[in-house]
Amino acid sequence: MTQQKKNYALPIAMMFALFAMISFVTGLTNPLGIIVKNQFNAANWMTQLGNAANFIAYLFMGIPAGMLLKKIGYKKTALLAIAVGFFGVSIQYVSGLASSFGIYLSGAFISGFSMCMLNTVVNPMLNTLGGGGKKGNQLIQFGGSLNSISATIVPILVGYLIGDAARAQISDAAPALFIAMGIFALAFIVLFTMNIPEPYGEEEAKKEVKEKHSAMSFRHFVLGTVAIFLYVGIEVGIPNFVNLFLTTAKDAEGAKGFGMDTAMAGTIVGTYWFLMMIGRLVGGSIGGKISSKVQLTTVSTLALIFLVIGIFAPIDTTVSMPVFKSNISFGTAIVPINVMFFVLCGLCTSVMWGGIFNLAVEGLGKYTSMGSGIFMVMVCGGGILPLIQGGLADITSSYMTSYWVIFAAICFILYYALVGCKNVNKDIPVE
Repeated sequence: MTQQKKNYALPIAMMFALFAMISFVTGLTNPLGIIVKNQFNAANWMTQLGNAANFIAYLFMGIPAGMLLKKIGYKKTALLAIAVGFFGVSIQYVSGLASSFGIYLSGAFISGFSMCMLNTVVNPMLNTLGGGGKKGNQLIQFGGSLNSISATIVPILVGYLIGDAARAQISDAAPALFIAMGIFALAFIVLFTMNIPEPYGEEEAKKEVKEKHSAMSFRHFVLGTVAIFLYVGIEVGIPNFVNLFLTTAKDAEGAKGFGMDTAMAGTIVGTYWFLMMIGRLVGGSIGGKISSKVQLTTVSTLALIFLVIGIFAPIDTTVSMPVFKSNISFGTAIVPINVMFFVLCGLCTSVMWGGIFNLAVEGLGKYTSMGSGIFMVMVCGGGILPLIQGGLADITSSYMTSYWVIFAAICFILYYALVGCKNVNKDIPVE
C-alpha cells in the first residue's frame, strides 16, 4: 500500500502542473480585455468576448473530451490537449502581429478547447488518486492553489507589459504568450515520458454494453453542473469587472470608473487570485477533516455578505488595501472600499470549484469519466455570465450594479451546498 502511494507522487505532481497551466492561459483573457476596450473602442460586454470565446469552447468540447478520456485514456487526452493549446496561443500571438480582433478571438476559442480537455483530465484524476471523498477534494484544492498562483501572475505580468492602457496593443502582450507557448512545449515533453495511471481504462475496454443510466441520471450531479456553470462565471466575473472599473476613466462615457493605471490595477486583480491561492491552501489543509458540504456552505454565505457590502458601499470612499506586487512582495494601494470587498471574495471562491466537483461526482463510480466531460460543458458559464454582467453594466452605467448577477449565482451555490448536493439516486448501480 505504501509503495502504491509513492507511485502516485509523479502523476499527482503532473496534474498540479497542468492545473497551473490551465489558469495561466485562461487568465490571459482578463488583461487582454482592457486592450480590446481601448484598441478597438469596445463596449463593456465586448471586452468579455475573448473570455467568452475561451469558455464557450467548453460547450462544444466538453462531451467529446469525456469521450476521448474514455476511449484513449488520460495521458493521450492530456498530450492532445497540450498540442491544441500551443496552437491556440500561437494564433493569439499572430493576432498581435496582424492587429486583428477576429484572429485573437479564434485563438482564444482554440485555447478553450485545450483548457476544456485538460480540465477533463485533471479533476477526475486528482479526485481518483485521492480516493474520492474528503481526500479527493483535498488534492483538488491543493492543485487549485497552483492554479491560483498562475492566475495571480498573469494580470500583474500583462498589466506591466500593457503600460498605458489607452495606447496598448495586443502585440504588447507577446512576451506573456511566449511564456505560455514555452510552458506547453515543456509540459508535452515531460508528460510524454511519464506513466499516468488509467483508473477506468481497463474496465471500459472490456465492456461495450450500452448503459441504462448515465451521470445525468443522478440529481445531485445535474444540479452540480448548474452550480459549476454559475461558479466559473463568478470566478471570472468578479476580477474582470474589478479590472475594468479600476482602469476606466472617471469621466468616461458609460459606466463610471476609477482611472487607475493598468499596472497597479493588475496587482489588485492579482491579489484576488492570490487570496484564492491562500483559500485553496487552507481548504486543502483542512479538507481531510472538514467536508466539501461544510466548506461550500461557509464560503458561499461569506461571499454574499462581501458582495452586498461591495455593491452598496459608496465608490468615493477609499481604503489602503494590501496588494501582491509584481516583484513578489506586498505593498498597499488606495482603492474604493467596494473593490476591497470584491477582492476579498477570492477567499470564498477559492474552494468552490473543488467542493462542487467533489460533491457532484460523489457516488458516480463508472460514470465519473463521462460525468467529467459533461461537467466541462458547463464551464462555458465563465464566458456567458460575464457577458450578462457586462450587458448590465452597460445598461445601468454602473459596474457596481452588475455584481447582482454574481450575487444571484452564489445564492444558487449556497442552495446546492445545503440541499442540492444530496445523492438521492443511490439505487443506481455504479460498479
